[in-house]
Amino acid sequence: MKNKNSGFSPVFTRISGWITRKAGSPAAFIIAFALIILWAVSGPVFDYSDTWQLVINTSTTIITFLMVFIIQQSQNRDTAAIHLKLNELIASEAKASNRLIDVEDLSEEELMVLKKFYIRLSEKAAKENDLHSSHSLDEADVNHTEKRIRRLKT
Repeated sequence: MKNKNSGFSPVFTRISGWITRKAGSPAAFIIAFALIILWAVSGPVFDYSDTWQLVINTSTTIITFLMVFIIQQSQNRDTAAIHLKLNELIASEAKASNRLIDVEDLSEEELMVLKKFYIRLSEKAAKENDLHSSHSLDEADVNHTEKRIRRLKT
């Protein structure tokens, strides 16, 4: 695997991760809330001027604009890590369908076909009244039939 730890990307990843963690903290909320209160209280001092309003509008617009990119980068990284973890779980489970690895790359129509399939699996499991019943994409009907036969024999 080629190492891509050169250039701006790793620095941006570290910075965006740090900013995302700090921005989501209670302290960040308290600071933002305090700044809004301070701005509101300063209204009479500045006679509620256009400049006074422009300060809050411009500040919040700039912060929002920059945070969109920071949060999106962090979310993309987290999503990729979750996909890799799920892919590992799918690949390691003998009865799991390997077709589901990289399912996020399927088209919307293909995803809807899979969703309908899993709805059918859910309906089968509900009929069985068994919280532990499980089916893979490839073996659902076979497993369902085998489980029913085993249950009838006992």
